[in-house]
Amino acid sequence: MKPRRVTFLASAALVLVSAPVSAQLLSPVGSPDQARGGSGTPSAAPGISVPEASPAPFSPARIDAPLPEADPVPPARTPSATAELAAPPTSEFEAYVSGIVGKPLRRFGAELLVPEARDFTTPTTTAIPADYLISPGDQLRLDLSGSVQGSNLRLTVDSEGRIFVPRVGAIQVGGVRYGDVRNVIAAQVSRQYRNFQLEVGVARLRGLTVYVTGFARRPGAYTVNSVSTLVNAVLAAGGPSEGGSFRSIQLRRGGTLISDFDLYDLLLRGDKTGDAVLRNGDVIHIAPAGEQVAVTGSVNREAIFEVGPGETLADAVAYAGGVSTIADATRLLVLDTLGSGNGGWQQLSAADARTRAARRGDVVRVLTNVGIARPVAQQPVLVTLSGEVTKPGRYYVQPGSRLADVVQQAGGLTREAFPYASVITRESVKAQQRESFTRAVNDMELLLSTQPLVSANRAQLASAANLQLIDQVIAKMRAREPSGRLVFDLPVTAAALPTDLIVENNDAIYVPTRPVTVGVFGAVASPASFAYREGQTIGDAVQSAGGIQSLGDKKEIFVVRANGTVLARGSRTLKAPALPGDLVFVPVDANRGEFWARLRDVTGSLFGSVVGAATVVNAVN
Repeated sequence: MKPRRVTFLASAALVLVSAPVSAQLLSPVGSPDQARGGSGTPSAAPGISVPEASPAPFSPARIDAPLPEADPVPPARTPSATAELAAPPTSEFEAYVSGIVGKPLRRFGAELLVPEARDFTTPTTTAIPADYLISPGDQLRLDLSGSVQGSNLRLTVDSEGRIFVPRVGAIQVGGVRYGDVRNVIAAQVSRQYRNFQLEVGVARLRGLTVYVTGFARRPGAYTVNSVSTLVNAVLAAGGPSEGGSFRSIQLRRGGTLISDFDLYDLLLRGDKTGDAVLRNGDVIHIAPAGEQVAVTGSVNREAIFEVGPGETLADAVAYAGGVSTIADATRLLVLDTLGSGNGGWQQLSAADARTRAARRGDVVRVLTNVGIARPVAQQPVLVTLSGEVTKPGRYYVQPGSRLADVVQQAGGLTREAFPYASVITRESVKAQQRESFTRAVNDMELLLSTQPLVSANRAQLASAANLQLIDQVIAKMRAREPSGRLVFDLPVTAAALPTDLIVENNDAIYVPTRPVTVGVFGAVASPASFAYREGQTIGDAVQSAGGIQSLGDKKEIFVVRANGTVLARGSRTLKAPALPGDLVFVPVDANRGEFWARLRDVTGSLFGSVVGAATVVNAVN
């Protein structure tokens, strides 16, 4: 009996020991019993009661990231990773043309080469196109979750086009499209695991060595990533130098010309057809600059442009974005700076510009239509009628129309109209008055400022109070704005406006009602407006205001008529007949008569006796 007991105990021990060993050998995918729905636990020996073990909690497989790998190539040489270049220097032609036009004028495309805009190289984190082929040297990033977990796995494609995924094995990805590489890797992982999620990206692109030669600002060998193009490498090298061409950038591969790229296609039309993707060992050669032409004036982009063989002046203007909205598109000026033609500026029509070949050193100037005074017969005319007209409003009339035609279009004047006092303002007259008035005020300021130097009582005139008073008077004069009023010496009984006056654009005509008062102001006892009486004189109106005070100067009395004219005859003014709407002004004596007389003399000599007097009244009011 004793040997059988030993055998029984050994068998029981073997059963107990074999259970955990069997669990360790389970496949990550699952045991055959699990696939058939079994419990996967060992069965107890016959006649032996074995307590049922509780199932172990699920723990997903873990893939640890491999040790960091050394970069197989140095990082790409980009402008941001190297010493920055200063802005490109100006060429001799740029300096010469800038002197002619009076402002800096650079080569077209030079703005791409300044330090803040030159970093056009493709970063390693750029979006990878779906048709990009994975190649040795590229580094992929894998992220796994679910039944198998691993984050930020960075795996470099080896020289045979493979990556090695821990606990999965080697996977061939060389030559696979980037858009398909996830499915290729997932198919291999699914041979070991189920129910997982996979994300694949490019952590780093392989490096390429290319050579930039010719007229580059910084020629030499460059390391760029595998999705960089010809333009990226050229701009990484600082772009064409001041003697380099923007129109001929050649890409050679193994001695064969792959592309002759014109940067104008990209800059002017957004066309990158000739911008080829680089390969290891490519040579980029920048040719010397071709013939250059400067385009200035009323164009959309003033610059110096490089023209090709057979291109015309019209082509150069087209490179400048064409003529601007306000340009004179019918003609242009050309300066032959090299003196190979007639010399000096030459005017060409638009048709001539389409046939005239652009020559080295030409300066093209497109003229503007702004600021040119057009003949009255060519101006559109908008006239505003207001006041005592039948149909007040704004009227468009043909150039050269008379004022009588406009009034007739508005239905004529009303019965209450007083044409004698009509106010007609014109923009061209206002501009002329403004210029003349400014010159008159400047002359007056000089006269009043120098008076203390030539007067006997110079000490009194040079006092601070007197100088301050002069400044105040001049400041008030400068604040005045000329009205632009046209003054006509119509009879007070006139029934119509000046019929033969040719209207201009933006003319404004106001026809008032007949006034019934005469105003008397200044150094009188009771300044006011008094009812007009037929047959009364200016003196009668002044007496209605209580007469001239002791400080009043009767020799300098003047009257502003309702039509804008001024009556100033000294003491004889009091005997003149009064008219409806007259404004009588009696100035203060106090040695100011000389000032008012000089003021009227100055303005009268500039504006004429009629308009000048009206300006004086405006200043007084």
